[in-house]
Amino acid sequence: MAIAVLPRRDLPGRDLPRRDDEARAHLHEVARGAAPLVLARDRSVPVGEGLAELVPDGVLVRGTVLRVTGRVGAGATSTGFELAAAVTALGEWVAAVDLDGTLGPLAAVEAGIVPERFAVVRRVPPARWATVVAALLDGVSLVLAEVPRGVKLGDARRLEARAREREAVLVAVETAGAAWPGNAACTLHAAASTWAAADDSRLAGILADRRLRVEVEGRGAAARRRAGELARAG
Repeated sequence: MAIAVLPRRDLPGRDLPRRDDEARAHLHEVARGAAPLVLARDRSVPVGEGLAELVPDGVLVRGTVLRVTGRVGAGATSTGFELAAAVTALGEWVAAVDLDGTLGPLAAVEAGIVPERFAVVRRVPPARWATVVAALLDGVSLVLAEVPRGVKLGDARRLEARAREREAVLVAVETAGAAWPGNAACTLHAAASTWAAADDSRLAGILADRRLRVEVEGRGAAARRRAGELARAG
């Protein structure tokens, strides 16, 4: 009895899609080519007047991480609020991770944040911090996250990738004794916070205006350090 031997190209299943690494790489390349074009102006958020002269190009770039540093009372949280306000002004959502339950809603509103588009997650355990931040990056345009002590570099790298993938902005606010271990496109340092008395003599002894001194340093072409003041109503 004769047995027919089929050439390999005629074997059943040879027309199924390839699943090797080369085929996957080609598929990803095709997908990138088919993705809609996103213009640079559509990937940025203009910041408020006070920060526009300090932040590189006067915008927040979606998909990036920013650091906000400063000693307690110097205005680091208020500086973060200023960044968040730029996003809610566009009608988009912002979320904050409040480690100690001390973020004040009144201070957020005074910075220009639209309260209807501002969510706060309070008292997140350090062991769950990276998971919570990652989940928020999936759903909002900017996450203002106080950084706990001991954040691992691997977690920071994953959050950077998540922000980039979702085109969200992660603002890492370094609290006392904590530091963001990953990269950042820009660092805003709250250097000082001072109060001024009201000009009206009838309001003698009342503090009316607060001024935040902020120093900003970027990377690459924006590496030159800039400093300025943000005026805030008391």
